[in-house]
Amino acid sequence: MNAHLSTLMDKEVSRKEFLGMSGLALASIFGFGAFVKLLTGKSLSSHHQIAPSSFGYGASAYGGVKAH
Repeated sequence: MNAHLSTLMDKEVSRKEFLGMSGLALASIFGFGAFVKLLTGKSLSSHHQIAPSSFGYGASAYGGVKAH
């Protein structure tokens, strides 16, 4: 592992290659979706409203009649 890492670190690259590899590494770390979201300012997933559940907390009217 150390031999592979030292070989990789000793390799000479141009500025263009370095920036390309750095960009690919950042995109891999943060995810391509988050990167596109950052650039466009929009979410990749669709926004849809979740209907309230008829079960669980908040399902019944507290102290009154539940409107239908």
